[in-house]
Amino acid sequence: MTDTYTDKSRSIEKQPEWLRKYIHSPEKQKKLYKRTLIIVIFSQIFGGAGLAAGITVGALLAQEMLGTDSFAGLPVALFTLGSAGGAFLIGKLSQRFGRRLGLSSGFLAGGIGAIGVVISGLTGSVLLLFASLLIYGAGTASNLQARYAGTDLANTRQRATAVSVALMATTFGAVAGPNLVGILGDFAMSIGFPALTGPFMLAATAYILAGLVLLIFLRPDPFIVAKAIAKVNVKNESNPPDELSDKTSQPQQFNKRGVFLGASVMIVTQIVMVAIMTMTPVHMGHHGHALSAVGLIISIHVAAMYLPSLLTGMLVDKIGRMPMAVAAGVTLLASGVLAAVAPPDSVLVLTISLALLGLGWNFGLISGTALLVDATNPSKRAKTQGSVDVFIALAGASGGALSGVIVAYSSFSMLSLIGGVLSLLLIPVVIWFRNNQQTKSPF
Repeated sequence: MTDTYTDKSRSIEKQPEWLRKYIHSPEKQKKLYKRTLIIVIFSQIFGGAGLAAGITVGALLAQEMLGTDSFAGLPVALFTLGSAGGAFLIGKLSQRFGRRLGLSSGFLAGGIGAIGVVISGLTGSVLLLFASLLIYGAGTASNLQARYAGTDLANTRQRATAVSVALMATTFGAVAGPNLVGILGDFAMSIGFPALTGPFMLAATAYILAGLVLLIFLRPDPFIVAKAIAKVNVKNESNPPDELSDKTSQPQQFNKRGVFLGASVMIVTQIVMVAIMTMTPVHMGHHGHALSAVGLIISIHVAAMYLPSLLTGMLVDKIGRMPMAVAAGVTLLASGVLAAVAPPDSVLVLTISLALLGLGWNFGLISGTALLVDATNPSKRAKTQGSVDVFIALAGASGGALSGVIVAYSSFSMLSLIGGVLSLLLIPVVIWFRNNQQTKSPF
């Protein structure tokens, strides 16, 4: 015991002075955890506004520039594909240098991409539009990966709630963005730009501000602190925690099945949500709905994606990760069926369907994220999170790209039904994991 304690003390002494203060003090860790959540809240308010532009008018801008519906899903596919590359790079940067550098780099790149989209709209360059949307996706990746920052110093009973705080903060900007489509369009036209580039002007400003908030204020970096604490504690893994250990950073095994389950939940919910959401504005446009009605429905959808987050986080922490994952599948099924049978001229039914679509995504993202954090340790956590988010983004890209093709050759109703049925895959995946967990030691 004495030798173990001596080794641990030596490991602490190798750390910088500022970092040793956190290793020694669970109280400082708790304060940093709370401070991190506050900083993430402010960055996500801006990030949400940047996210909303691509969701609301990306498909409409492509439709206008290309003159066809067949590729209307391509913008969402492109910036989602860009978010895949961004997620990988952000994960690598975060693992090596911390959340501050990783997340701020992604937001700043997203801002540059949004500026490129605005210029492409002015010049009519489709190639510039596609390239800019790819870069714009880095902001989407940062917006999504910011949910992990709050979990770095959270214990197992706080993780889903910490995720929910980041998502909740996104609501403010994400809901405001679609409702400003008309105003931003008028502003863009007043300075000689196409109306649909207005929301991307907001996105450029919002993403750059989000990046600056993290770059300037996310100090000390919570992930660097969590890694240092875990590195010290792993030397005493076989012994009970002492006064230097904290329940937020006890060593844990890397659980591949847990990673697979968490990733599966998030991937399925992402592909279903993106596919139906992408084609809803186009579907409404075909049936004579005004742009303001499109903005209203998308804002309600985005609100349902983020606004229930605090309640969802508490439910995931209290009821459990797997029951809420099943709830995600059932909710998405209800959304798909409702969208399929909705009368084309009924704004009310489409609104309810898109609200359920957002809520199901919310259930899936928070429960899946909590499962992923539970199954990893700081030595590989950020890298693994980035890799999983790559697959989430690729799933969204596939959903966005295929949605336009399915609607062009079939119908919006068929797309909605396919999405609803696909969401039911979550149930057998959860059952498989639960059965496997009963035969092997839990993580």
